[in-house]
Amino acid sequence: MKIFTTEQIRNWDLATVSHESISSVQLMERASMAVAGWISENCKNHKKLAVFCGNGNNGGDGLAVARMLYIKGFDVDVFVYDPKGKFSGDASVNLKRLRDFSGISVRKFRDIDSHYLDDKTLIIDALLGTGLSRPLEGEYEILVDQLNAKGNTKISIDIPSGMFADRMLERDAVILKADYTLSFQCWKRSFLHPEAGKYTGKVIILDIGLNKEYSEETDTGYFVIDDPTVDSVFVPREEFSHKGNYGKANIIGGSYGKIGAVVLATKAALRAGAGLTFTLAPACGYEVLQTVCPEAMFIKGGVDFIKDFDTDSDAVCGIGPGLGTDPETERSFLEFLKHYAKPLVLDADALNIISKEEKKNGLIPEKSIITPHPKEFERLFGTTKNSFERLDLAREKARLLNIYIVLKDHHTQVVTPEGNVFYNITGNAGLAKGGSGDILTGVLTSLLAQGYSEEHACILGIWLHGKAADWASVKYSKEAMLPTDVIDELGSVFKELNKRRAKNF
Repeated sequence: MKIFTTEQIRNWDLATVSHESISSVQLMERASMAVAGWISENCKNHKKLAVFCGNGNNGGDGLAVARMLYIKGFDVDVFVYDPKGKFSGDASVNLKRLRDFSGISVRKFRDIDSHYLDDKTLIIDALLGTGLSRPLEGEYEILVDQLNAKGNTKISIDIPSGMFADRMLERDAVILKADYTLSFQCWKRSFLHPEAGKYTGKVIILDIGLNKEYSEETDTGYFVIDDPTVDSVFVPREEFSHKGNYGKANIIGGSYGKIGAVVLATKAALRAGAGLTFTLAPACGYEVLQTVCPEAMFIKGGVDFIKDFDTDSDAVCGIGPGLGTDPETERSFLEFLKHYAKPLVLDADALNIISKEEKKNGLIPEKSIITPHPKEFERLFGTTKNSFERLDLAREKARLLNIYIVLKDHHTQVVTPEGNVFYNITGNAGLAKGGSGDILTGVLTSLLAQGYSEEHACILGIWLHGKAADWASVKYSKEAMLPTDVIDELGSVFKELNKRRAKNF
């Protein structure tokens, strides 16, 4: 799914109005019907609504939604800045339509102090939409502070009021903290960054039938990894195939006390489908790995064990889990990079070793995949003020080094050498445990070994990783789930993918 800017979305609306010969107020009606339909279907325990509307088109959506939900049997109160004030053209039309219903009261914002909202009242935020250009101030700021102080369930239409769609929030900005955000047609970039995403609650993307040609023909560098994207990338197994068709994955890592990390990466590589999986690790891991991962072949060495890897091997390497930073390990790893030119996966201590000197970044083979978390990224490339700036820097470094950067976060981002960004929307806070990154290294290495391109391995790999975590959280909870549970759920995800593929033929 493409992510468009505020300006592109505005043009998308205009293209829809132009090509489908409908008016803008009819398009507003279509969007409002989608919102009202979702609320009536998913909020059946609530019969009372307080709808807060601005004077612009977002407020127009709110006024139309209020009318539609009143017809569906909800008890509705509407709050505006001034009922006699100036509204946008389409909002004025919907305010006039609303006045035809005597059962809907239209009050001023300031009346909220004297108006009782019980715990079952849904608060609908239709104050300000994506066109916001400056932080909230005056009566809007006061109102949003008041609404945030209430424990009622809050639903924002299109975007939480006070949030920018395409850029970083102002420091100390006042933003409505929603439980749900019902947004139209596509994600907004701000929803996918931690500084702003914490205000959206659960994001629901409503299809309101905007013009498909515009979407297909309009360029963007930002995408969401959704089910159609994954379905287009995933390649099911051929019935008449053998292990040689699915490549060799070589997991390199482990050190005394950190053998668990390389075990997790190895098990993940096996579960993700590599034809043959090897583990190159110090001798101290031999019995553990042979016992826990009997399907993998073990290659043992000392602290400088990486020198034992045959650089002419056709195996795809994933290096870093539990590697440690012993001087001899560091020396042999850097020497290995000087003589290795094929794409590989680098994580954890492999990145920590490279980050000790900026010039060592140039040792990363072109088209390789690196998977830093924010602190590892900072050590590699420098500090940034926020996640928006970090992503901009990642795009610059991916282009410069001709590599793929998997920037781990709540919504992990794949950054390509061309500067494109793919946001992942699977996964949950249960992955905030040691070992989760080691699993991702194993999955990515396995997919590369199977012949997926670097870009497709990243897209499918982070989606698989997050989706398996979602299955694990349902079974064990986010608190109790373990990285090994995530590995075990990879099979469930592949079953889902194959089932979807079968339905499409």
